[in-house]
Amino acid sequence: MPRPALQGDLSTGVCIVGGGLTGLWTAYYLKKADPSLEITVLEKQVAGFGASGRNGGWCSALFPKSAEALRRAYGDDAARALRSTMIDTVDEVGRVAAAEGIDCDFVKGGTLVFARDTVQRAAAQSEVDAAREFGVDDLELVTPGGRDDAHARALAATSSLAASFDPACARLHPAKLVRGLARVVEELGVTIAEQTEAVEWAPGRVLYSGAGGQGLVSCETVVLAVEAYGATMPGIGRRILPLYSLMIATEPLSDQVWDDLGIEHGTTFSDYRHLLVYGQRTADNRFAFGGRGARYHWGSSIRPEYDRVDRVFDHLESTLGELFPAVKGTPVTHRWGGPLGVPRDWHPTASYNPRTGIAYAGGYVGDGLSTTNLAGRTLAQLITRQETELTRLPWVNHLSRRWEREPLRFAGANLGLIGTEAADVEESVTGRRSLAARLLAPLTGH
Repeated sequence: MPRPALQGDLSTGVCIVGGGLTGLWTAYYLKKADPSLEITVLEKQVAGFGASGRNGGWCSALFPKSAEALRRAYGDDAARALRSTMIDTVDEVGRVAAAEGIDCDFVKGGTLVFARDTVQRAAAQSEVDAAREFGVDDLELVTPGGRDDAHARALAATSSLAASFDPACARLHPAKLVRGLARVVEELGVTIAEQTEAVEWAPGRVLYSGAGGQGLVSCETVVLAVEAYGATMPGIGRRILPLYSLMIATEPLSDQVWDDLGIEHGTTFSDYRHLLVYGQRTADNRFAFGGRGARYHWGSSIRPEYDRVDRVFDHLESTLGELFPAVKGTPVTHRWGGPLGVPRDWHPTASYNPRTGIAYAGGYVGDGLSTTNLAGRTLAQLITRQETELTRLPWVNHLSRRWEREPLRFAGANLGLIGTEAADVEESVTGRRSLAARLLAPLTGH
């Protein structure tokens, strides 16, 4: 059952718009910093309704803007600091989950990214070399020669020439995490009002409408934590673009099958194709496998029917079977999807204006399961006027320019999708790094 909707006018210290991970992590760390602070979370649906509860379950150190792009923009020290902080954030999520009794199937088993041809192998080697430049020494290139372990079995199962392995990633169940976090912040004294939609905000006030009627929340601080849904809301609009990512899950497989495939509990996986795919072994031994491929919809519209696209589901099922031939045809039991938020420069932000009392975080481009935690810690420190290593990170107070108006936004977003698909075809045909991919790189945070 949904939590009670807000009724009548209310005065609170902090009003958080959005009951996903960004909003809940912000509430959690604010309460830890100041237990007396009154905090109210407004959620249009239920806590975790959006990407926070339906994502691929990768709690990783990935940041949408590449480390090299960050170095070009902010310098080497800033890029290194953000990369290091993202690695630490994976452990922070696990620490809080354990400390607060949030059973979310958190297992830190790292990420294998398979290189299945010579072009992808070169990409894997480049990624490992680039990590060394930023002080990350435990990202390794896995090759078949001389290995007799799970990684070797995974290379054989996927017919891969090599793979990169990054230990800084954990598998978890996102819905369990966000629901557990909602429970924890309520126990700390935070009010979560579900079925309560923020329809307008300004410094010191949020107007809402919902199952409990209409009302006004007066507050010192407004936190906007709506990710992709901000595209349809006043005050954010063209600052974010909703891009859909879809997923499937298979029936459970036996431990022996998983052992043969070389995918251990906690290990997530992908490959070096340009049209992103991502997967994990769930706690109950299913493949949970997702990817891009769904088109952008005119006017940044978000509708429930966009969560399900048979063409994309079929593509995901065939891709999973192509990646792991031994389990091709395994029945798919679940299909779902939803929008994620993409800023114009693929650069997320955690921002706070002390003059207006308005904070905003988002633009994670699908890498939000860990980045939301960093956003929550950062916003809590900004709001409580702390100056720390987190508040000095280069994404703090970054402002992306707005997306173009229609029809340019529609054309650009969907041509980018077509270009990504073309890049994979180009590399498979030519055996060389894609020219299309190089042209798209500046538009995708690289």
